[in-house]
Amino acid sequence: MTLSTSHRPPLADEITAKLREMIHSGEWPMQQRIPSETELMAGLGVSRGTLREAIKALAHSGMLEVRRGDGTYVRATSEISGAARRLYQDHTDEHILEVRVGLDTQAARLAARHATADDVAAMRALLAEREDSWHAADYARWARADWGFHEQVAQASGNPLLHELYVSFGEVFHNDLLKQQRRSGFNGLPHEGHGELVDAIEAHDGDAAVASVHRNLNSCAEWLRE
Repeated sequence: MTLSTSHRPPLADEITAKLREMIHSGEWPMQQRIPSETELMAGLGVSRGTLREAIKALAHSGMLEVRRGDGTYVRATSEISGAARRLYQDHTDEHILEVRVGLDTQAARLAARHATADDVAAMRALLAEREDSWHAADYARWARADWGFHEQVAQASGNPLLHELYVSFGEVFHNDLLKQQRRSGFNGLPHEGHGELVDAIEAHDGDAAVASVHRNLNSCAEWLRE
């Protein structure tokens, strides 16, 4: 009797793939702690060693962050955004903004071509939340809504890779917004790059959408130079 060679991947690889899918699907939300080792071992039916090997692989990719004595947290939804998140730590705000110019303008142009009525409605809902949060002085919620709006534009572009790259800016963008909010005289509800942008996308006017993005990012560049 001849035994056939098994092509089944190592168990740790299978568990890594399962954990990755839980993150990517949103079952484990960004910035939240994942279940404990005991829960995961029971749920997945694996040993502690196999589970730790899988978590170590995802931590190395930047998707998870292991905090000794506290737990493990979701930091990125894919290896792409995880690697980008770590990469941004080694570059200046100016360099990051210059990259955003390229992504934002392309996202805006494509969104003007592909966005649906539901996409536009979601953008306007996020802008309404952004305005309510600003007036309520709930600046963390304001920053999340602002970022959520820009991410929605990237998603409406219809290009999943562009959206994935854009998502990787989330933490950097959120922190920059909160820095700006603390600046005296800062306007947390600029129409440029927000209300104007939605209007242009709804009208399927790519040139107007890009012009709106440029006005918004130019104001961000001026803040960085101050």
